[in-house]
Amino acid sequence: MQLSPRAGRNGDVLAVISQSGSSVSFFDAATDLHLSMLEVPAEPHELLFDPVRRLLWCATTYRSGHYGANSGRRTELTVIDPDARRIVEVVDLAPEHGPHGLALDPARGRLYVTVEASAERPGGIVVIDAETRTTLGRIPTDAPVPHWFAIDPAGRTGYATNKEAPFVSVVDLERGTLTAKIEVPGSEGLAVSADGAYVFVAGPYARPFSAIAQDRPAPGIRVIDTRTASVVDTLPTADVAMPVHLTSTGKLLAGELGAAPDPVSRIRRHAPGRLRVYDAGTRKELGEVEVGLCPLTITSSPDGRLAYVACVASSTVDVVDLDTLRVLARLDIPRRTEPGAHGLAYIPRPS
Repeated sequence: MQLSPRAGRNGDVLAVISQSGSSVSFFDAATDLHLSMLEVPAEPHELLFDPVRRLLWCATTYRSGHYGANSGRRTELTVIDPDARRIVEVVDLAPEHGPHGLALDPARGRLYVTVEASAERPGGIVVIDAETRTTLGRIPTDAPVPHWFAIDPAGRTGYATNKEAPFVSVVDLERGTLTAKIEVPGSEGLAVSADGAYVFVAGPYARPFSAIAQDRPAPGIRVIDTRTASVVDTLPTADVAMPVHLTSTGKLLAGELGAAPDPVSRIRRHAPGRLRVYDAGTRKELGEVEVGLCPLTITSSPDGRLAYVACVASSTVDVVDLDTLRVLARLDIPRRTEPGAHGLAYIPRPS
């Protein structure tokens, strides 16, 4: 008899950022009960869980607003104890600013953070010692706004997507150098395969609130062969996708915006998004399911049976059974103004 996808999750916690609410909400992963809420510096975007030190890293990107419409960039990372649900430290990266994408090499204890360009330097990746929480170095990406970042399983190579630059930046994490630029027409979320052979990148750059470009490249998930640093395939999507995630069971998840043009103004309006699911090995589509408005972040349970889709415009998180592609629950995330739900982290109970 197959167990319920909720079985065995007692003590596990889901952490969710409210971008405009400037908070992190904690939910019981077995029951979806809202446990507590922690206020953090405005305006948080991404979350990452460090299982070695049992800490959450929270990137605070802008003073208010969002990418393309904000009142200025912030410089902080907030370190959170998810068990005590308290702030441990606020790490100031100044003069670096606009921290967003987070990736962790648990073996080496290194945290990688994307930062935006300034008048003095290009966009890049800041390297942080996860134990001492001090800066170790900086790797340039030759792009103004590296936004999402992922590393290979060996911890030697990193990949930064660039919304408005026509390439993905490839960096050597051991030498601290930019080694390649892979042509992609503006890029969003990404994920690296378990063997490091492929990188899956959403493109082109999503413009959900702007007029629809007539010459926009076809949306889809670009498949990059890491050996040749080139795009070898594109998995088609019906609309522009932003978040991309790989589960422990080899399922590739992509969140489509689902916005539609107004027939008169041709301005994109919010409509329900889609979670599209592929087999990462065969690249075959397995199905899709409707989710909230403007899916922005995806994570999954460690066993790969549940997906969590944070939708910023509806400020909701959809809990999806990946075996049946059925939405099991919709979590409401508190917010003050738009936007709402953003970064996610699944936190297994302490061993």
